[in-house]
Amino acid sequence: MASAVPRVVISGIGVVSPYGVGRERFWSCVSRGCSATRAITDFDASAFPCSVAAPVPSTISIDDAIVLDARAGGTGIDERAGRPDPRRYSRASLIAVVAATEAWHDAGLRLNEPGAGVLVGSGAGGIDVAERSYFEFFTDGWKRVTPYAIPVSIVGMISSEISIALELHGISHVVSTGCTSSTDAIGYAASLIRSGEADVILSGGADACVTPGMIFGFSRMHAVSTRYNDAPEQASRPFDRDRDGFVLGEGAWMVVLEREERARARGARIYATVDGYGSTCDAYHRVQMDPDGEQIVRAMTLAVERSGRALDEIGYVNYHGTSTQLNDAVESRCVRRLFGPRADLVPGSSTKSMVGHPQGASGACGIVTRRSRSRAASCRRRSTRRTPTRCAISISSPTPAAPPRPRRRCATVSGSARKTRLWCSGQFD
Repeated sequence: MASAVPRVVISGIGVVSPYGVGRERFWSCVSRGCSATRAITDFDASAFPCSVAAPVPSTISIDDAIVLDARAGGTGIDERAGRPDPRRYSRASLIAVVAATEAWHDAGLRLNEPGAGVLVGSGAGGIDVAERSYFEFFTDGWKRVTPYAIPVSIVGMISSEISIALELHGISHVVSTGCTSSTDAIGYAASLIRSGEADVILSGGADACVTPGMIFGFSRMHAVSTRYNDAPEQASRPFDRDRDGFVLGEGAWMVVLEREERARARGARIYATVDGYGSTCDAYHRVQMDPDGEQIVRAMTLAVERSGRALDEIGYVNYHGTSTQLNDAVESRCVRRLFGPRADLVPGSSTKSMVGHPQGASGACGIVTRRSRSRAASCRRRSTRRTPTRCAISISSPTPAAPPRPRRRCATVSGSARKTRLWCSGQFD
């Protein structure tokens, strides 16, 4: 008789969000429906069509990282590498390390943990360093360009910095698949753990791309909100009739994944199980999703089937909900096709109404947000003035939610113009 497939659980969570450092701060703000979208002040965006975003606070530094003073196979702090040099971090790597140390500490794990690795997602990596270095090269000559410009700006450096910070010698990979990057990373990490190729993996996603070039580029694509520059807290409005584009966000949401029996044996807190993952590509267009949504529905169906759970066990959906006209309309139709008449009875929300669109970190953000719904008596779907939606789901005004049912499954939808992923998870404490 074949042995049962090992269950993978989340045993640690760490967050750096537009609200600041820490999962508790994030959960508190999301549960209260606080908007993190604001006018851009870190650079002059007045000439751009869009001048609102949801960046992480510019005051975050490596000093915000939790110091892990216990080491597997020894004691004390290893001074071989010296103190990390913040000048050699991209902003994405910095917030990834800060969130990773919180998650690792939360899981009760040590530096140099045996059998541990890193598998995270990011869409843009160190784009801030790349933009700055190119600007210096083309305007001031090559002498001001740091020799670290290339290694610090590439997307793969994020996992390397986490591995260095946690002294982990296992897998150290970054998945970069646009908006689905962190969802894919968690999917692949869970597979490695189930197969026994790793004992524990730090996974999740990080992106920090509120930069002049990115804001201008998305403005040229007509993808970001331009109508609410004078009311930035109202700019991100998923499923609202007056939505006009997404708000670019930033953040790092990290989770520790391990087999359930391992977590229980060491007395770790189990936040959730990771049950099913589905992935498809509509192969339709570079930046626009296929309006028929067939592959979106297929990805959701695959995730539910692979979770081994019934569709009616899903008690919450965290929507991709970007606040663009096309995404919200297509996504809502696909969810209705999946659930049928029950669609209006399944609670759901888009975290982007509060923290904007954190690009490759979106999926991990949604998974961690699910925890806030489980732990809080109310989880509000924050938006702006309610106007009748032109989407295929019923949207109600933000009101306190019913007490959560802790063992109901949740679905996290993550997508981009070409790719769709869905996670099914459950048993949030």
